[in-house]
Amino acid sequence: MSRPPGGAGRGPLSRPPGALPPQLPPAAAAGRLRRVARFLARALPLCRAHTVEFYTRGLWERLVAPRPAAVLRALRQAGPLAPRRPLAEASGAAAALWDDDAFSNVFCENSKKLIDVHLFALAAKFYSLSNLGVCTPLEDILEALRGDNQGITGIKTDEFMNNKKSHEVQVMSELVDSIANYCGIKQVIDIGSGKGYLSSFLSMQYNLKVYGIDSSNTNTKGAHERNRKLKKHWRAYQSRGRANLKSQRLEKANDRPVESEIKCKAINEKTLNNDNSLQNQDQVTIQDLVPSCGFTEIATSETSKQTEVDLVAQTQSDESKLSEEVLAVLDVLPADAVEVFSSSQCNCGELCEEEKAQRKMASLKAKANKSSESNLYFPLTSCITAETELSDIITDLEDCMMVGLHTCGDLAANTLRIFTAKPEIKAVCSVGCCYHLLSEQFENQEDCPEEVWGFPMCQYLKDKGWCCGRNARMSACLALERVAVGQMLPTESLFYRAVLQVIIEEIYGVTKSDRHVGKIFSKSSSFIDYVRKSLKKLELDDSKLPDSCIMDYYEKYKHRMNELEAFNMLKVVLAPCIEVLILLDRLCYLKEQDNIAWSGLVKLFDPVKSPRCYAVIALKKQSCF
Repeated sequence: MSRPPGGAGRGPLSRPPGALPPQLPPAAAAGRLRRVARFLARALPLCRAHTVEFYTRGLWERLVAPRPAAVLRALRQAGPLAPRRPLAEASGAAAALWDDDAFSNVFCENSKKLIDVHLFALAAKFYSLSNLGVCTPLEDILEALRGDNQGITGIKTDEFMNNKKSHEVQVMSELVDSIANYCGIKQVIDIGSGKGYLSSFLSMQYNLKVYGIDSSNTNTKGAHERNRKLKKHWRAYQSRGRANLKSQRLEKANDRPVESEIKCKAINEKTLNNDNSLQNQDQVTIQDLVPSCGFTEIATSETSKQTEVDLVAQTQSDESKLSEEVLAVLDVLPADAVEVFSSSQCNCGELCEEEKAQRKMASLKAKANKSSESNLYFPLTSCITAETELSDIITDLEDCMMVGLHTCGDLAANTLRIFTAKPEIKAVCSVGCCYHLLSEQFENQEDCPEEVWGFPMCQYLKDKGWCCGRNARMSACLALERVAVGQMLPTESLFYRAVLQVIIEEIYGVTKSDRHVGKIFSKSSSFIDYVRKSLKKLELDDSKLPDSCIMDYYEKYKHRMNELEAFNMLKVVLAPCIEVLILLDRLCYLKEQDNIAWSGLVKLFDPVKSPRCYAVIALKKQSCF
């Protein structure tokens, strides 16, 4: 796919972007999906069970044959606690023989119980995204999108975002800008924009016009206020940078003899245009951003050409030593608000009438740009569905791309549906989350063909009537990589809740309730305290339950806590496979569409920092531009 026409409006590139990386053919994507679905059809009972019901439903006895200690030992050898090794190394000499049939003995054909934990852990690795070979490396797609053009060096977002959000925004915004530049578009629609971190950064750092749409009016108002504070934060960077630069130059001037007869060579436009983000912009003075040279400005007709060259070189060196903060300010300002004034054709002290008029116009334009800068990001409140007409929300809708950073539940699926249906949307970059909030067409066996569901999306899973179930989708949100680096599951709190459920059912006869216990564990001093606080929240009378009775239940199940720990570790191991199914379902849906030129899955984030780290990316065919 070649670069669509019109992309030059975003600024010139050293080398036009080339063809996008090879993509997984539709048939291959569907084949991978079928293989994962076949394995999960046998494995999902482990995740369809809720931990709350672990003891009341006898889940260990029903679903797992080996003893808990053996399960934990096998998972440490081949599962999430094992060293991160390729499947071939982990599986030894028989690696070449691994295929779908190799895992047919993981579960008993008759009882359906898990019988081979080691093979189960290897199967989970085998059906991971990395082993299936379905992902496009982030570096490959960035290189193809940008050509020789290098990304912008921005400010450190971790000063006003937490470490996780900073990591996500930095990585995703660079990719979004590269896609927008490749497609020759300036407008971005951020679906489920939340607090506006990504939207603000895209508008300020990359000069993109961003509409952030969120269903919560509270989030929208918060995004407005946060955007205002971010701009104040960045102006502080600018002021601090000016002071640092002026101080540096004064020190240099004091350390050398006074060069009273050296003409201060005006900074040539190309000297300040090393960064691609400032190339080919209209001409406006940069005096308000970078202090003038600290030398005495005395014009002389006998100044040697070499002296002028040396001074320009020195000035350029000073500019290159600007603090990262100042460079960041220049980067984040809208490009057309920073225009470089070149005075190479006239003396610094003498301005012709034409030059004065240009400066006056430049000043007015700079003020106008400063005023309009706040309008590069527009937070809006609206609930987005698959039927949403964006033109009803955005009056100046033009060719654009849609993005979503951790869009919850059905919103991620609806983002893809809107993208495929609306001709104005040329590209999409969506990172989903909260799989437990997805609506499933076949979960409740409801026959509602006119309804739009979050899962499944592709035709194959629809034809099979595939259903994960809410508990399995909840398991898909577990963070395997965090467990692998030692961030263990909260086994004790899960144990408290499972034993509480036994008390609720046996003492109070309640099997279902609309009320939830919530986060009581962290506020409780003991198991007795936990039970009493929970019963009050559930509006159950705890006066008929003496402390001794509560402790009897605790002692009865205490020795079985390792069952719960091992069971949850099995769910953690299986979690990535469920996520693979959901992501491949979305990818296959895109590959079923006729107007898509390129689609793929890209791992954007460090999964330890941000467990939901995969983006679904697609660009429409050039004929759609």
